Formats: sequence, C-alpha cells, structure tokens
Amino acid sequence: MNHSWQDFANAAPELAAYGEQRFKAAPAYLATVRANGLPRVHPVTPIIAEGHLLLFMEPTSPKGHDLQRGSGYALHAAVADSGGGAGEFSVTGHAVLTDDPVLRELATRYGYQPKDIYILFELSVESAFSTTYPDGGAPVRQNWKVATR
Repeated sequence: MNHSWQDFANAAPELAAYGEQRFKAAPAYLATVRANGLPRVHPVTPIIAEGHLLLFMEPTSPKGHDLQRGSGYALHAAVADSGGGAGEFSVTGHAVLTDDPVLRELATRYGYQPKDIYILFELSVESAFSTTYPDGGAPVRQNWKVATR
C-alpha cells in the first residue's frame, strides 16, 4: 500500500495529530463513487492504529463494493455545529481490501470490535486538509498532499 497514515504523519505530524484527534471524536463520513459516477456517503468509524488508517464494514456494503472497484474515497470528520465546532478534517486516497490477520487484530486493539463477517480495508492517505476557527475568528487552513514527480 502506498502512502500509509504513517507516511502522512511523518510528512505532516501536526496535521496528522489533529486529524487523529478529530477522527476519534465522532463518526466520520466516507464518500465513494458508485459505478454510475454518482457519489455515495456513509457514516463510518475510522481506526488509526500504529500508522495504519483502517475501516471495517459488512461484506455486502455498497461502499465496500465501490472501494473494491477502485473508487477513490474522501473521509471527513464530523463537525460539532454549523460554526465549524472543533474544526474540520478530511483525507482522500484509495483503499485496499486486506485479509491480513495482523492488521485485523491490530485494528481491534484500538477500540472497535467488528463482527466476524466484517471485511477490513486499509486506506491510503494521498491528501489531507483541516480548517479551524481559533477563538471563533477567521478560518485557518492546512493542506498536505503526496508529492508528485
């Protein structure tokens, strides 16, 4: 897998730390692209475990089918209110279905207990952004993306 959460954290540690905190605060929203090109959005519980960004889901999940087909994804942390609350955080990339028992066990150690039938994806991190509103003032934005050659 290219561009793991760890790669992102090494390149942009402050942004990654903020993102990890936001993803732990509440469910996030995963956007994928259907086969017909229309978007699909679902609430999910992302897991950041020892440098990996992971998602469990039902094997029949439409979003899982999108990811297996090669759809890119966007994952956006929930915001607390219409004023931006604690701020926004989002990452984009691609996903790989994995049956690695080590990754599965690792993901369960970080607070999520999936059903045995759930499948596991590891998500690459190809770009990230945040918007915060310090003291209710003007927005402060941070952006990061994988360097292209």
